[in-house]
Amino acid sequence: MFKVLSYIGLFCLIGSSWAVPVRVKDLVRVQGMEEFPVVGYGLVVGLDGTGDRSGVVFTAQAVANMLKHFGISVPRGRMRLRNVAAVMVTASVPPSACKGSKVDVVVSSLGNARSLEGGTLLMTPLVGRDGEVYVYAQGPVSIGGFNVEAGMGERLRRNYTLVGRVPEGGTVEKVPDFEFPKDTLSLILRQPDFTTAVRIAQAINSSLFAGKEVASAKEAGTVVVPVPREYRAEGGIARLLASLEHIEVEPDEVARVVINERTGTVVAGRYVRISEAAVAHENLTIRVGVTPVISQPPPFSRGETVVVPKAQITAEAKPAGISVMPASATVEDLAKALNALGVSPRDLIAIFQALKEVGALRAELVIM
Repeated sequence: MFKVLSYIGLFCLIGSSWAVPVRVKDLVRVQGMEEFPVVGYGLVVGLDGTGDRSGVVFTAQAVANMLKHFGISVPRGRMRLRNVAAVMVTASVPPSACKGSKVDVVVSSLGNARSLEGGTLLMTPLVGRDGEVYVYAQGPVSIGGFNVEAGMGERLRRNYTLVGRVPEGGTVEKVPDFEFPKDTLSLILRQPDFTTAVRIAQAINSSLFAGKEVASAKEAGTVVVPVPREYRAEGGIARLLASLEHIEVEPDEVARVVINERTGTVVAGRYVRISEAAVAHENLTIRVGVTPVISQPPPFSRGETVVVPKAQITAEAKPAGISVMPASATVEDLAKALNALGVSPRDLIAIFQALKEVGALRAELVIM
């Protein structure tokens, strides 16, 4: 199994040796047309005993207030709410939204619920930073996994079950005030870079303005495009943006290795280089199993038959391997060498961290 995982993890390390042109639409966003974040407090009902347990005061209070709204009065101290979970609901309203538009919402547990699987979000108002209600959210929660608990502490879980989504579960009630650009377009790079900003400005001037110096790179993260007179009429800004979006640019990038320790994912860019270094690896596997053992008392005694869990621990260490990396080795060379050692993605993380510490990794190391 570790061998299969190592192939999957190392596949992410092999980068292309040439650059692919990317549309300006995918590299920048227009200043003043950002998404508007909203948030709210709600309740997820219909859980199979996996909701908030006793001690979560705000869940019982919220349910009591909701029932009172429907004319039902129940003492808060007599509530047993194993099928209800208090959640925080978040969403983002896009600048193109209008009243009645649908948006996706994210539901996150706030109390001590074990899972939101199978639950339904009750109608929840979502407010913006000004305190106004912009979205109403409601619908079944999708978590894309499960959480099953058996006896003797055994547990099987797939994905994270305390955060879910309600696809198109939010309805826009009020449209935020977005400031649409008029005289000047400011294109904000999603990944600021001086080289990429200059290339975008040059490509815009060459494609739309016959090589005239109209667009310019203000800084690493901003490209300024003054709006020509022919585009200042009604609908002209939209036509100008549509023309800009399809211009292709070859973006530059920083030598960077990104590591996600939670998922065991390692991704490296094409400019990553490695100095001469030796890499040794030993794969140690530890397995812990629990076997129930039945203990019976002697005949005619007053003892009771009990089931006692017995832990079994096995450890397996594969022979250590060593690989010498030449100077200026590429990521593909490192991938082949580590693949020969049979490392897993988890081991890759430790190896990259060690290469960075010794100074052999010529790239920025980002740990998520």
